[in-house]
Amino acid sequence: MSQPLQGKVALVAGATRGAGRGIAVELGAAGATVYVTGRSTRARRSEYDRPETVEDTADLVTAAGGRGIAVPTDHLDPAQVRSLVDRIAGEQGRLDVLVNDIWGGEHLFAWDSPVWEHDLDNGLRLLRLAIETHAITSHHALPLLLRRPGGLVVEMTDGTDAYNRENYRVSFFYDLAKASVLRMAFSLGHELGPRGATAVALTPGWLRSEMMLDHFGVREDNWRDALDRVPHFAISETPRYVGRAVAALAADPEVARFNGTSLDSGSLARTYGFTDVDGSRPDAWRYMVEVQDAGKPADVTGYR
Repeated sequence: MSQPLQGKVALVAGATRGAGRGIAVELGAAGATVYVTGRSTRARRSEYDRPETVEDTADLVTAAGGRGIAVPTDHLDPAQVRSLVDRIAGEQGRLDVLVNDIWGGEHLFAWDSPVWEHDLDNGLRLLRLAIETHAITSHHALPLLLRRPGGLVVEMTDGTDAYNRENYRVSFFYDLAKASVLRMAFSLGHELGPRGATAVALTPGWLRSEMMLDHFGVREDNWRDALDRVPHFAISETPRYVGRAVAALAADPEVARFNGTSLDSGSLARTYGFTDVDGSRPDAWRYMVEVQDAGKPADVTGYR
């Protein structure tokens, strides 16, 4: 099995579950050493109170063919993040890929709730988790990443720049959080490009995360049972799909051509030729515009 990232070191910040876990596993499958962080551990759960842990993610990375290293970290605490980066520097002497996937806001936003009605404490906590964590992590990790040319930073968000520019996303606080992460990638592109590194924003499509599957009362092996209730869920994808997108970017010697831009898993699948684990190639954001948002019946023909 080809491992184009053999010898590379990655940090996936926010890798306990969902896209972060899928990215970490696929970087491991490509041969990387992957440091995975999060607040949910085997000893203590975060406020999500879910069973997934950073140690489990590290084990999955190793099982996939890489080396997974779990480092429980609260990315709102600069001292913890500084300690994390110092550890990577001491153990590896390098950092080739930084994935900022910290989120933690699933229980903090209310759909279609205007700012004056939305719980203020929850909204401000969401912004801290979604934006401040990324800034803290970049501040401490980027000097290590810049020690060698060719480093890659991936800012994970929900929605492409083009889609989010034209569409209101969920609520004031959610919309602001996701737009801010898109802008972070743009700004980092300006700061990193002249110094030999690349920054991009990346979004999955409709993600079949652990939480989404639970929400619909299905498992990965029977997820299609949810289609009777949510027909457009047919366009959904596994977390491994966006993971393969990150692995492809990290292995691309010409990745700088994407510097500062907004990307999505479906478009990158066409660019690099990878598929989801079932062999399909979902193109969720094109589907959203042309089918779901257009009010057409669910039909993924030509979109996966």
